[in-house]
Amino acid sequence: MPEFDLDSFKKTWQEQPVQQKYDNSEILQMLNRKSRNYVKYIFWISVVEFLFFSIMGVFYFIKGDESNSFLKLLERLGAQKTPEVENSFEIIYLIIKSLSLLITAYFVYKFYQNYRQIKIEENLKGLITRIIHFKKTVNAFILISIVLLVVVTTVFIGFIFYSLNSQSIEVNSSTLTGFLIGIVLSTALTVSLVWLYYKLVYGIIMRKLDKNLKQLKDIDSQEN
Repeated sequence: MPEFDLDSFKKTWQEQPVQQKYDNSEILQMLNRKSRNYVKYIFWISVVEFLFFSIMGVFYFIKGDESNSFLKLLERLGAQKTPEVENSFEIIYLIIKSLSLLITAYFVYKFYQNYRQIKIEENLKGLITRIIHFKKTVNAFILISIVLLVVVTTVFIGFIFYSLNSQSIEVNSSTLTGFLIGIVLSTALTVSLVWLYYKLVYGIIMRKLDKNLKQLKDIDSQEN
């Protein structure tokens, strides 16, 4: 009986040609399907966000809670709650809320549009381009959301100073310093929470989409 040579067997086994489980066209179809699903997830998340903030905005606007809270802050700084101040604040609040919802609605539409385009895209280079474009859209949405938050805070601070100045009210330096520090800290905390939210919710999906994009680029490099 011939002696069994383990090393020779391993070498022979390693030299056996490996059959690909899927060809590039099948992999492309799977990546296309996965990419569509990831884009769809972000689309539906943005829809839920839009509906949530729309309902909350209408609810608080009707109740007037945010208006009352802001006017109480003005009163603590020494300003009077005049009809002019109330009307001006309500107009500014309505403009900012409407702008925020319009921006969110625009990106909801863009996400849906990207989803539809990826859904019908069959060309490899086209699919790669769609995914890169979608990533840029998501990054723009996150950046604009954070910038809008900072702009809103700045507008409200400006309105406070305008109201105090119009009523010729001088706030002592210690009160003013404490107020500004509180605003800066609360804004920084809110921005951090918003960034963390997008990092967790959108970031998980975007990392999976990045993995798909890398695989698509690998296939593209093999075909060229």
